[in-house]
Amino acid sequence: MRLGVDFGTTRIVVAACDRGNYPVVTFENPDGDACDWFPPLVGVRGSELVYGWDAWAAQDSPDATVVRSLKRYLSEAGPQTPIEIGGVRASVSAVLAGLAAALMRALRTGSNLEIAEGEVVEVMAGVPAGANSNQRFLTVEALRQAGFSVLGLLNEPSAASIEFGHAHREKSTKKDAILVYDLGGGTFDSTLVELDTRSHAVIASEGISTLGGDDFDHVLAEAALEAGGIGDKDSLTQAEWYRLFEEARRKKETLNPNSRRVGIDLDTVRAGWPQVQIPVAEFYARCEPLVAETFHAIDDLLARTVGVEAIYVTGGGSELPLVGRLLREKYKGKVRRSPYSRAATAIGLAIQADAASEYVLRDHFTRYFGVWREADGGSRMRFDPLFEKGAALPGPGDPPLMQTRDYLAVHNIGHYRYLECSHVSADGQPCGDITVWDAVYFPFDPNLRAASDLDALPVYHTWANHPIREQYRCGAGGDLQVSISNLGSGYERAYRLGRWGEKAPAIVPGKKKRAPAKRKKAGA
Repeated sequence: MRLGVDFGTTRIVVAACDRGNYPVVTFENPDGDACDWFPPLVGVRGSELVYGWDAWAAQDSPDATVVRSLKRYLSEAGPQTPIEIGGVRASVSAVLAGLAAALMRALRTGSNLEIAEGEVVEVMAGVPAGANSNQRFLTVEALRQAGFSVLGLLNEPSAASIEFGHAHREKSTKKDAILVYDLGGGTFDSTLVELDTRSHAVIASEGISTLGGDDFDHVLAEAALEAGGIGDKDSLTQAEWYRLFEEARRKKETLNPNSRRVGIDLDTVRAGWPQVQIPVAEFYARCEPLVAETFHAIDDLLARTVGVEAIYVTGGGSELPLVGRLLREKYKGKVRRSPYSRAATAIGLAIQADAASEYVLRDHFTRYFGVWREADGGSRMRFDPLFEKGAALPGPGDPPLMQTRDYLAVHNIGHYRYLECSHVSADGQPCGDITVWDAVYFPFDPNLRAASDLDALPVYHTWANHPIREQYRCGAGGDLQVSISNLGSGYERAYRLGRWGEKAPAIVPGKKKRAPAKRKKAGA
């Protein structure tokens, strides 16, 4: 059984490979209704962690706390970063693995799929185009721990371009380009893709990792609290914030182009609070600056090509009527909405997972990855981009990308400070959206090779010249590893690079203020 899994912020959507067809999987919810999505919810009932439909069913229990949009917290989390829900703490990796396990159970026993006992479930999984390596690692590990066989990872807008090609270009023989506009629940991604008959090549990607449909929910929730005269927002519990945002989401999703007012029942948040009416024009006025931020990314990409066949609109967040109206006003006849806004990514992932489809997509790094190094005799630090943004990623089955650095070290200990960034300035400095990884320490001095607490020892200059080799490996999923060797003394250490989060403060989901948009113009 092969599937495409769009592990979304507010909905998990799955599509199956079925003899050249790619139907969206339906799940049975606790009320017995069929849904074409699975809830990425995590909650605590009593002292027990619950996931998916169990968390969905628990949301009305007085002793339960449910949180949504867990994916939004992953960019700054590592596998061992603690997360606190309803007073219960667990590691991020354990929580994600629990959610993936709930998805596996629902696929086997609560969906329209017929999966035989012992049958391997192979998946192609989607991640945001701007996802850093840590997010990719967390996604793969959660699925693997839940028993899935992970075929690979694909950037979500790249997957949507495959769905577009499958639906619209089966008989086309000319090359063309489309721009995928993917506004999901938690992130916005835009990708410029060159399409051939069965081959797609990503030209460039831009996005905003802190903007999605969740933010429209937050805007509506804040407007409702203001209209209800509720000023003490800090008194809301995790469970109350969840109910408020869910009420805002439900009412937002009922809006159509003719809607004039939207009613929010605050009594669902806390007994005795009023029902309020928000003028849709007022709600849209507050959301319009958020939508306008996405246009900067589109314009950056359009400047890289002489023309596009279409601006292909996907993602649940794009279903807000305001988004389509503003896109059509600015980009006129180029705008084409996917008939499967919420499912286009999952369908594209399933097509890519289907070996018989013979689709070939060449994806690329959407961020720079590198390390700080001393320069000018130690008087300044410079950024060494080991893998550059735009470099082609290896495909499934391809050998990994390799990079090697050889040099003579003049310190007793190597202190490696790795980071990823969305852009690099004209003078080579990292800028834009920056993710700092955990530090790596390596004993240049052979006398320290057995030391286990290098981070507690002082780093100082020595007169010895230690011949050192760093060898970096990047696999098809974007996972990064390095082996560092002292060539003179013949010892080596290997490290998986990431933000492991063992000493990170606990994540406490609840009200999350929208961070400033992390975007910088392409080519900056």
